[in-house]
Amino acid sequence: MSGRPPVTASEHPAALREMPPSAKLVAKTLEYEGDLTQAQLAASTLLPTRTVRYGLTQLEESGLVTSRISFIDARQRVYSLAAETGDGSEPQ
Repeated sequence: MSGRPPVTASEHPAALREMPPSAKLVAKTLEYEGDLTQAQLAASTLLPTRTVRYGLTQLEESGLVTSRISFIDARQRVYSLAAETGDGSEPQ
């Protein structure tokens, strides 16, 4: 875990309001369960993998979700909610 405080999907209300339902569900799942891979998100949300991928793309383009390469399996990416620092700078 990182040293940053947990971010919640409710901290991004304006951006999430414009998102499709699948992206909202993915964001809430990340809020409740923490960092997950695309396959884990599909299993948790019961959405098809393609729908999860679309939701993640929408969230990443809006800057609400970040991804990194998995240390366990370099072929996968781990997704997490992007933290807002409040001063306009990027999280560390």
